[in-house]
Amino acid sequence: SPDVVKLEQVTDFIRSRLHCSCDLLDEECFDLSKASAMLMKHFAVTSLSDLSLDNAPAAVSVLGAVMDYLRSVQKTELENIRSIDFYGDSSFMRLDVSAMRNLEITETMRNREKRGSLLWVLDKTKTSMGKRMLRSWIEQPLIGIAGITKRHNAVSELYENPLLRDDLIEALSGCQDMERLITRIAYSTANARELKALSATLNRMPLIKEQLGLCKSALLGELCSGINPLEDIAEMIENSIIEEPPFSVREGGMIRDGFNEELDSLRDIVNNGKGYIADIQLREQEKTGIKKLKIGYNRVFGYYIEVSNSYKELVPEEYIRKQTLANCERYITQELKELESKVLGAQERIVRLEYEIFDSVRKKTAERLYEIQKTASSVAAVDVLASFARVASENNYCCPVMNAGTMIDITDGRHPVVEKMLDSPFVPNDTRLDCADNRCAIITGPNMAGKSTYMRQVALISLMAQAGSFVPATSAELCVVDGIYTRIGASDDLSSGSSTFMVEMNEVADILKNTPTVPCTNCKYCTEGCPEKINIPELFKVFNRRKVYGCIEQTNKRFNEIVSESGRPDACIECGQCESVCPQHIEIISLLSEINKEFGGE
Repeated sequence: SPDVVKLEQVTDFIRSRLHCSCDLLDEECFDLSKASAMLMKHFAVTSLSDLSLDNAPAAVSVLGAVMDYLRSVQKTELENIRSIDFYGDSSFMRLDVSAMRNLEITETMRNREKRGSLLWVLDKTKTSMGKRMLRSWIEQPLIGIAGITKRHNAVSELYENPLLRDDLIEALSGCQDMERLITRIAYSTANARELKALSATLNRMPLIKEQLGLCKSALLGELCSGINPLEDIAEMIENSIIEEPPFSVREGGMIRDGFNEELDSLRDIVNNGKGYIADIQLREQEKTGIKKLKIGYNRVFGYYIEVSNSYKELVPEEYIRKQTLANCERYITQELKELESKVLGAQERIVRLEYEIFDSVRKKTAERLYEIQKTASSVAAVDVLASFARVASENNYCCPVMNAGTMIDITDGRHPVVEKMLDSPFVPNDTRLDCADNRCAIITGPNMAGKSTYMRQVALISLMAQAGSFVPATSAELCVVDGIYTRIGASDDLSSGSSTFMVEMNEVADILKNTPTVPCTNCKYCTEGCPEKINIPELFKVFNRRKVYGCIEQTNKRFNEIVSESGRPDACIECGQCESVCPQHIEIISLLSEINKEFGGE
């Protein structure tokens, strides 16, 4: 059906463009009543209103399907999922796929490598969880001045106290990935080495808390309070598991001596089994007076007591005859059978008992899931803030001043990535944009003059500031930007059926669709042909009427080549389709036509 085809196209897009795994679930997996019952049971509530889901049937269906899928693939219950948080893009700067690609935020356009991206410049983190949080912060910059300022204040304190910052970075250097470890522990897939890694990391928490206790900024204080050293868990793991446990948890050899009495007894039997047999033999010789009594073993009868025929009258009544030979009799006793059972089954019992002890330690650790997750999140945030402070110190960044207006005023701004890649010094430049007299900037120049670099620079400085980082400038006063939209460079997307022109039109249409409420747009319009006719004041009027605000680059391209020559301004020349099929192109073509008329074009 068409719906199935569309879903398959979506999954193909997710796999190829977003590099994510994607499965299509059956429609019955999204059954609302089934999902509602499952969610109420899992979270132990009597109504969906307790989860703020009473007016969100679509969310309920999706949550039910997701949790059912997780349960099926994990083959375990989902005790680690204890709450539901609603994500809304209204809390973060909007960055679409085009902006992420054109600004090279996490990877380069050409080789899709980290080196040469903004993430590469800012990433001086020491932990895996810090690296993930840094990526999240720059992919989701804040749009609340209070939250942004809290991050700036925390970075400022670490920036101004290099000794404290270095001590904190050193303390973070030995921390393992607590988020990954506790997830594996919660799903009972962690081995003894991973428990030891968690213990070693928890042992570093007191030092990190001590360093954070010296800080005065509000955010660092909150993060300090969020770190729980969990000394009891660290002590339990240290006391139970040896220093270098084996990889497998099913072969024993991982529990310390002295932690469990039964385990110690079994190990003693295995290590001293022959000594026990010798002691029993000597004791029975003295007890019975049979000097030639001896204890032997075979696979048929196990351990036995052998007495020659000349001493048969001295055999005690509690001896149980097991075998008669020509010259002797063989007997067993209850004590001998118990020892046999212990010696022969001791090693197997040791392996089983060690796993039971290990599993008990793992489950007790998993019970502290929420505290460990909160500690891990706090440590990750500290790692990111320390990374921001270190990068700012090494690269001579400044702390931006955030304003509640619409002004972007940057003095001696620099492109954070380009200046790191150049062998020669980067030439700084100024930027001033607002919603009054400086709404639009037209940049002219030959190829390779740095026009695109300048536009990307302004966008990246705004993004860095709202992520919580200092920025590459002498000074910067910035308004809060709720979205960055880019139309930079010429490239096609043939995998999705879009030519260069189509990609450009889609990107500009997206800009026009969202700019009425977005105070900063990073755009590169093509304006080739008759530059002597361009009336700059009139161009400003056009963009002011359309409320486009940002950096506009002028190059050479005829506007009337873009507008339909067929007399149908509501048609897209690239695909030749009508308005009903291609509505996303109508607004940009209308704008280009309007600008063209302002320039005296046909």
